[in-house]
Amino acid sequence: MTGIGGGVELGAQAARSRALAVLRVRSRALAVALLPAAVAVILLAGGSTGHLVGGGWDAARWAVSVLALLVLAATAAVALVVARARPAVTPTVAVAEESAPDLYRMVRDLADRLDVPAPSAIALTPDCDSWLEDRTHPAHGPPPARDQDDLSDPVGPARRRSAAAPVLVIGSPFLWWMRVGELRAVLAPVVAGTGPAAHPDIAAARRFIRGLDAAVAATSTDGRGPLARAARGGIGRVSRLLLRGCRVHAAEMERGVAAAAAERAQAVDYGLRIVAQEQVGLAYAGWDRLLTRVALPAWRMGRWPSRLDVGVVAALTELSRRDRLAEGFASRLGERPACDLLEEPGLMDEAVSLLAARLFHGGPAETGPDWAPVGWEEYPEEVVDRAWRTDAARLHRVLDTLGVRRAAEGAAPGTDGPTLSRVLDHLTTTPAEAPVPARDPAADADPDATPDPDATPGTAHHATPGTGTATPDDQATSDPQAATASDPSDPQAATTPGPQPFTTPDDQATTAPAAPGSADHSDDGNGTEDDDDDLAGTTPRGAALAAGLSAQLAREEARTQALASGTAPPPPGTTTGPAATGTALWDDRALPLLPLQPPRTGREILTAHITAMVCCAAMDTAGATPGLDWLDGPTLLVDGARRADLAPHVRSLVETGDPAPLRAWLSDLGVRPEKPVRLV
Repeated sequence: MTGIGGGVELGAQAARSRALAVLRVRSRALAVALLPAAVAVILLAGGSTGHLVGGGWDAARWAVSVLALLVLAATAAVALVVARARPAVTPTVAVAEESAPDLYRMVRDLADRLDVPAPSAIALTPDCDSWLEDRTHPAHGPPPARDQDDLSDPVGPARRRSAAAPVLVIGSPFLWWMRVGELRAVLAPVVAGTGPAAHPDIAAARRFIRGLDAAVAATSTDGRGPLARAARGGIGRVSRLLLRGCRVHAAEMERGVAAAAAERAQAVDYGLRIVAQEQVGLAYAGWDRLLTRVALPAWRMGRWPSRLDVGVVAALTELSRRDRLAEGFASRLGERPACDLLEEPGLMDEAVSLLAARLFHGGPAETGPDWAPVGWEEYPEEVVDRAWRTDAARLHRVLDTLGVRRAAEGAAPGTDGPTLSRVLDHLTTTPAEAPVPARDPAADADPDATPDPDATPGTAHHATPGTGTATPDDQATSDPQAATASDPSDPQAATTPGPQPFTTPDDQATTAPAAPGSADHSDDGNGTEDDDDDLAGTTPRGAALAAGLSAQLAREEARTQALASGTAPPPPGTTTGPAATGTALWDDRALPLLPLQPPRTGREILTAHITAMVCCAAMDTAGATPGLDWLDGPTLLVDGARRADLAPHVRSLVETGDPAPLRAWLSDLGVRPEKPVRLV
C-alpha cells in the first residue's frame, strides 16, 4: 500500500505542477495585456507630479494611454469570449438516479473504496469507452439552486463550480456485454480520476484549456460583416497562441492525472480488471461489426434498430460460437449482466440506439414515417428484403436510361419485366471483347479497333469503348432522352451527374466526383482517380453501369439531405425518447459527427446492386428468404441455411464479364433468371 500511495502522490504532484504551468501561461498573458496600462499610469502619474513634463512626454502619454485602452478592450473581448464560449460536450443519454439506483450505488461504493469524490451523474454513450467529463459550465445546464446559507457566502457559486464532480460517461456496450464485477473493475481507474479533478489548480487549468478550445471553435465561424470577421480572427489568433503555449503542459498534466488514477485503482479488483480488459477489446470488435454490417444497411433504408446493445450481445455470442478462441466467453453469460443495474434496460437501449443512428448516420432526432424503429425480428423483412428490392429497382432504372432492352429478341411473351437475365446479358463480355485496365492510346487513334460492346442484340448503342465519347452514328440512333447530358448514365455525362458539356480527359482528371466508369481515362498522364483505379479491371459496360448507379445514388442522397435540412430541429433541452439525449449540449448541425465508412466506390456499388438482384431472383423463383447474420449483416437463406458463396461469382461477372460461374450457382439453387422479380 505504501508503494501504491507513493505512486499516487507522485502522479498527483506531477499533474499539479503542470497545472500551475498552465496557469502561469494565463498569468503571463494577463501581465502582457496589462503592461501598456501600467506604463500609461506611470506616465500620467509623472505628469501630474511635474516630473515628466514637456511636449514629448505629453505625446507619449496620449499614445500610450490610447494603446492601453485598445489593449484592455481587446483583452476584455478575449476574456469574455473565453468565459462565455460553450465547451464541447459528448452527445450522451442521461441516466437519472431513479432509473438506475443500483448503478449509482455501485459507483458510489467504488468511489468510497478509492477514497475519491463520487461522480455527480452518469450518462451512456454509444461507444466502447468510458471517461469523466466536466459539465460545470453554465451553458451546460441550469444553475444549481441557491440555499439560504449560500447568501452569507459571496464565493459560494464559484466554490461549488470548482468542487462539482464530473459526469461519468459509460459506453453502453459495456453494460450489456460485461458482467457486474467486470464493469466495476473497468470503471475503477475512471472513477479514481475524480480525485485529481477536484484539486483547485487542476480544475482551474482544465477550465482555462476548455475555454480556449471553445473560443477557437466559436471564432472559426464566419462573421456577418468585415468588422465581425476581423474581430473573430483576432480573438481566434490569440486563443490559438495561448493554446500552443499550454499544449505540452496540458498533455503532461493529463498524463499525471491518469497515472495517479491508475495507481489508486490498483487496490480495487486488480485481478478481475485483467480479465475485464479482454472483454473491452471483444466488445469493441463486436460493436464495430454490428454498426457497419447490420445497423448501417438499416439506417440507409430509413430504419433504425432499436436494440443495438442487445444486438452486440448476440453478435459476440455468435462470435464465441464460431471462434474457438472465444469459447470460454460463452460461459460468462450465466453471470449477472451489468445491464441489470438499470431499472428499464430496454428503454435505455432504445435511446442509445437512436443516438447512435444520429451520430454515425445523421438521422433525425425523432421518429417518423421515413425514420422508424425496427426490431430484430422484423429486420429481415423490413430491412433486408426492402434493401435488396430497392437496389434491384435502381439497377433496372439505370438500365432503362442506358437503353437496354427488357427482353431479348425472340423471347417468350411475359418476360419483358425486370429479370436477372437482362442484367446478365448486358454485362456479358463476348470473346471479341476484353476488360480494359487502362486507356489504350491505339484505341484513341483508331476507334474501330475495339468493337462496340453494346452492338449486340437487345441493347442500344452507347459510347465507343476506349474513348468515353459517343460516335455520331450512336448519337443519331440512341434514345433522345437517354442521350441528354442530364442523364447520369449517358456515357458522355458519366463522369459527373447533372448537365455539363463534353470534357477532355485532362478536364475529367480534375472534375469531382470522378466517373466510376472512367477507366478509359485512367492513364491520361495527369494522375489517376480512385474510381479509375477501382474500375480499372472491369468491362466497359460494367464501368458505364457503375457510373449510372453512382450518379443515381448521389441524386437520391442529395434529395434526402435537402428534405432533412428543411425540417426544423427540436428545441434545445427537449427529451427524445425515454431519456434525454443531450441535444441542448452539443451542436447537431454537422451530422453525422462520426461517419462509419467512406463513400462506396463504383465497383462496390455495382457489386452490391447485382448481388441484390440475384437475391431477389432467388427469393421469387427458388423459395429463398432474407436473413440476418449478426457478424455479416444481410444474408440469403436457402432451406434455412446461409449461402455465403455468392460474392466470388458476382465479382467474376463484374471484373471479367463472364457469367458462367454465376449461372452455374443459380442453376444449382434452381433460380430462374428469365422470370421477372418483384420490385419496390
